[in-house]
Amino acid sequence: MTETRKAMILGCGGTRLSAEETDFFRAVQPWGFILFRRNVESLAQIKALTEAMREAVGWHAPVFVDQEGGTVRRLRPPLVRDYPAASVIGALYETSRTAALEAAFLSGRLMAGDLHGVGINCDCAPVLDIPPEPGAGFLADRAFGTDPDQVIALATAQAEGLKAGGVLPVIKHMPGHGRGLLDSHQRLPVVDAALETLRDTDFRPFREIPGIVMAMTCHVLFTAVDPENPASASRKVVEEIMRGEIGFDGLIISDDISMNALSGDIAARARAVTAAGVDIILHCNGDMNEMRAAAEEAPALAGAALARAEQALVGAPEADGSDLAALSRRFDDLLEGKG
Repeated sequence: MTETRKAMILGCGGTRLSAEETDFFRAVQPWGFILFRRNVESLAQIKALTEAMREAVGWHAPVFVDQEGGTVRRLRPPLVRDYPAASVIGALYETSRTAALEAAFLSGRLMAGDLHGVGINCDCAPVLDIPPEPGAGFLADRAFGTDPDQVIALATAQAEGLKAGGVLPVIKHMPGHGRGLLDSHQRLPVVDAALETLRDTDFRPFREIPGIVMAMTCHVLFTAVDPENPASASRKVVEEIMRGEIGFDGLIISDDISMNALSGDIAARARAVTAAGVDIILHCNGDMNEMRAAAEEAPALAGAALARAEQALVGAPEADGSDLAALSRRFDDLLEGKG
């Protein structure tokens, strides 16, 4: 890797790179890319797109996607099998911890099989957020539960499944979006919980999950830590909570800066995230004007951020060669209570 790469991950507009996008990516050299539903047409097309992205920047750049299961799936049937939301696996945990842990692992392993085959090597999952009560808030169905121990166990299993399939997990949304009940795509969620409460619940999964090299931030304002800035744009949250109390020493990636929880134009958001100490700016919507503005503000990937980025990719796992058809049948049995 070279220090001339920009500390950013970018999307694109459609199912194929335009000449303008190719030239732009070649010129600005983003560190990575991310795919969304608008970029998905067929498995062969996705593979061609990831290859074109890497060709544009001249190296095997990481390609990310949000593939959690449930409502957040960029690849869906009939291209890939159906995957349940994390809350479904969380409900299974209440009747059989053993079955739920196996199901969580298999969900990660099977999704990795889908992604690895089309050139996607990083999945923005598992979700470690803890809603204040079952069914509450924007992330309710995306959460493994409301008990920190349960969330840690199931998220760890899913992350291990992803790694077993050759895909790096990116935990989210650090230090915890669960109490942020509003949809941060639309508005800024504000959490007024006491710091001690946050330490005992919301922050715990991020502190205790093992073997993770990348994490995504949340656009949530924690009044007990920084009453003025959301976590993604708060140096206090990044340094004192994420790096300090949580002790995360891996690569920190912002949530999408085009989300409306952040204020100001795209350039201002990129500056704020960088100033907070976040390693990588994430911009997802593929809008060329916004990407150009973000690229103007994104720093070169250098120093500690570069070292963390290199270390994350050095640790990239190899797929284990499992029989995916057999694992898929076993996954179905577990979900149907035949474990």
